[in-house]
Amino acid sequence: MNGQKEGDPEPGSIPLRDLLGAPITRTISAATLGEAWLATAELILREGRPARWGTEPTREVALLTIAVAEPDPDDALIGRLGDPAWLAWMRANFREPGAVAELGGADSYARRLRDYAGTGRDQVAWLAARLAADPGARDATITTFQPTTDTTYIPCISLIDAWAPDGRVELVVYAHGLDLGKKAYANFVELAALQREIAAGAALPTGGLVVHVKTAHIYEPELDAMARLVEDSAGGPR
Repeated sequence: MNGQKEGDPEPGSIPLRDLLGAPITRTISAATLGEAWLATAELILREGRPARWGTEPTREVALLTIAVAEPDPDDALIGRLGDPAWLAWMRANFREPGAVAELGGADSYARRLRDYAGTGRDQVAWLAARLAADPGARDATITTFQPTTDTTYIPCISLIDAWAPDGRVELVVYAHGLDLGKKAYANFVELAALQREIAAGAALPTGGLVVHVKTAHIYEPELDAMARLVEDSAGGPR
């Protein structure tokens, strides 16, 4: 099965470049985090190309932008369909400073964000203060990448930018890769929680969330399970 349905294009048949030779970018727009997760998974299942992450085979859509109108860390669809264990794991990664054993002892997102490279710099507090001082700022940008120590593990989410173009705090995020079969929905939840914290610190309302992803993918062993989940959810309550 491999996630394919009758009538779907063959994996890899969607071109990577347009007629001018420029890379093709894709966009998913959704009202909620859960809808964005399932729409992205459906796109990968329908049009993704065979690829790999290290030695593990995947199906991927490259150069994807995911835009969410109302990002809620208590998203009902994710709460219903997401794996509680993965949600708890990602919550700890974003909220508990320390080392992550499953990532070879790499720093958690919480440490990268709240104690960057062990310097004591709280980047989240800086973002909030930057927007509080100037709600029109266009340079409230932080990174999770620690180039002097990130040698075997590069964080999937490496850049977080906050701005308020219409008076509401939007988060614009760059991720080199997101695993839509297991963890991406948990990333979305934690990014939405982070966005609300920044907005509260800046005394501004919360707006939308935009995530630019180089490779949005599903690992081969999860293709069938995700195909069933997408199909089952299509007719169910959201």
